[in-house]
Amino acid sequence: MSADADRTLTADELAAIEKKYDSALNTRDNGPLLSRALYAVSIAFALYHLYTAGFGTPVDYLHMGIHLSGLFILIFAGFPLFRTAYSLVRKPDQWWRFGNVPLYDWVFMALGIAAAMFLTLSWRGLDLFGIRIPEQALRQGDPTTPDIVLGTALVILSLEIARRTLGPVLPIIISVFIAYSLFGQSIPLDILRHPGVDWRQFINNMYFPSEGIFGVTLWVVSTVVFHFVLFGVVAQRMGLGQFFVDNAMMAAGRFTGGPAKVSVVSSAFFGTISGSSIANTVSTGSLTIPNMKKMGYPGHFAGGVEAASSAGGQITPPIMGAASFLMAEFLEVPYTTIVVAAIVPALMHYVGVMSIVHFTALKLGLPSYRKDELPKFLRVWRDGWHTIIPLIALLFVLFNGYTPNMAAFCGLLLCVIVGFCSLRKPLTLIVPAFFAWFIMSKAADGGFSPVMAGFLLGLTALALLHQREREPFNALFDSLHVGVQYALAVGAAAAAVGIVIGVINTTGVAFRVGFMVTNGAAQMAEVMYGAVGWMPDWIMTQESLQRFLSLVLVAMACILMGAGLPTTALYIMLVSVAQPALAQLGIPALATHMFVLYYGVISEITPPVCASAYAAAGIAGSNPFRTGVTAFSLGVGKLLVPMVFVYAPTMLIVLDEYFTVMSFLQVSITCAFGVAMIGAAYSSYFTAPLKGLWRLLMGIAGILLVAPNWQTDIAGMLAAVPVILSQIAARRALMDQVVAK
Repeated sequence: MSADADRTLTADELAAIEKKYDSALNTRDNGPLLSRALYAVSIAFALYHLYTAGFGTPVDYLHMGIHLSGLFILIFAGFPLFRTAYSLVRKPDQWWRFGNVPLYDWVFMALGIAAAMFLTLSWRGLDLFGIRIPEQALRQGDPTTPDIVLGTALVILSLEIARRTLGPVLPIIISVFIAYSLFGQSIPLDILRHPGVDWRQFINNMYFPSEGIFGVTLWVVSTVVFHFVLFGVVAQRMGLGQFFVDNAMMAAGRFTGGPAKVSVVSSAFFGTISGSSIANTVSTGSLTIPNMKKMGYPGHFAGGVEAASSAGGQITPPIMGAASFLMAEFLEVPYTTIVVAAIVPALMHYVGVMSIVHFTALKLGLPSYRKDELPKFLRVWRDGWHTIIPLIALLFVLFNGYTPNMAAFCGLLLCVIVGFCSLRKPLTLIVPAFFAWFIMSKAADGGFSPVMAGFLLGLTALALLHQREREPFNALFDSLHVGVQYALAVGAAAAAVGIVIGVINTTGVAFRVGFMVTNGAAQMAEVMYGAVGWMPDWIMTQESLQRFLSLVLVAMACILMGAGLPTTALYIMLVSVAQPALAQLGIPALATHMFVLYYGVISEITPPVCASAYAAAGIAGSNPFRTGVTAFSLGVGKLLVPMVFVYAPTMLIVLDEYFTVMSFLQVSITCAFGVAMIGAAYSSYFTAPLKGLWRLLMGIAGILLVAPNWQTDIAGMLAAVPVILSQIAARRALMDQVVAK
């Protein structure tokens, strides 16, 4: 891990690291024939979703059935029953194994497709082997035997594709919910006991729309999330990722500790389009981690900075790991409401990471990039301005009130036009001509306003003007293929987590658990208040202590339950289970949803399950666990800020009953200063070394400033004054020593 660890990794080595730590890409070798067939299936799968985004989605049970069928084909063909080095390597074809896919996986695949499409085939009634199956409306609540058989298969196979793509944690959690639903009468705790649900009724609730597997989670993933995963991958490979890195270099590279600050800024930019923190880590970390090490940062710190910054992409608007669309659906609010609400909390995360990076650079005496090492503004924008056109189009469509899938459709087509179409390649002009026809057709029937149509036509023309070399269409298909691979785990998780939502709707367990949390916190608060009851009421009351303990318990549960899950899956799970406990505390719904998302995402940088930190460690050549601990420490902003916007929802801006300009400024500014001071305490450096009591006092001052209360703000400022004065004196002493030398 010496000289060899400091070298820049090749593209193949980076791809190997991404494949190792991102389970979506770690699939088996199917051989040339089946691999080509599956490649074609994945392209057709992507094009189907692109078409439905622009021209309308079929009825829900048909569309979700097609989506599930694609998942079953690609997952059972690509992911072995048990993922080992042996199972991933291609073996000779035999009668019971073709393309390295055993016979039982072909059976699972066929059974899954049959179960997914049966509702569509039997919706209006069906004669099946002489058995008359009535139309679905008559079977709701009274499922037939084929419904029970295929519904049972769908439940089991949905859990299996989730296990194969994400590991055993999620299926185990869901299996506990299933057991609770079936055997509720045997639960020893009175508060959790319920009469139980027989298997027939259970399958009725899980199989038929619009609960269970064919519920809101799979619907949103198949109509919105899938498209944004595709957009992120295609936009990155079209050149937008490099454009972000170059601009981050210009913005942050000239400051102290430049490479680490470039990592933070570039990861924040990249997070706006990426649904995968591992892809973010590998894409930006391939440049920033080696440069950080060359400048003098320890390997574990360099990897931790990249992992913490990349994980922040999952809470960075507008996409937020695609969770923002689910949140808008659950809360029944406009998507733009979620985006605006997420801005300040996301900034606080990056303030925390950037503060630690800055103070650590000062402590180690690390330089910035030299001027000749930084990219030139004119060259970067001359060569890369075109790559931002699709993102502009996507955001413009979204913020003008159109649906997210329409925004993704426009963004994806402009990605194709920008990256793959050229006036010098006449055949490729079919795509911009088609998009122009689409825009004018939408404008003619009132689907697009004249302003929207004119803006998109202008961007289409602009996208054809740049002089950079276009990628071949093979590269586009490769991008779509990779995008589909990334989306498989999210789709599998959405189908499986639908079972949890079905159980919750059937048994009301979420509200029972919520009562247990708040009641347990009340008992703990009663005991603890005996020790802190002497404090003034503005600092602590028994009720406020109970609320705080409830938040801590829910936060811990979110971190533990979110371990190893993609952002969308962990959000669906947590909002179904943990959010009702917060709702019982009288917290606004938007704040509760943001709270569980933020603490769930922290699991991505919390050892021992922190895949993005392990990927960063692979690039840095550092100890994975130590890198994960460093990444968690750097995420102090993400750890504290959810508490702030729960106690002071004014930070979220969009809640009119809480928002005033003065309260917003007071909470946000003091929170930013507090997070920065905690970063200084963590780094043991401010303007000079921070040691002993001064370091402790700086940390206490930071925590008091983060707390959204004007009394604690005053206390924090008073606590900070002696530390700052001591730092000024220490800085002058250091300068005097330098002058004397």
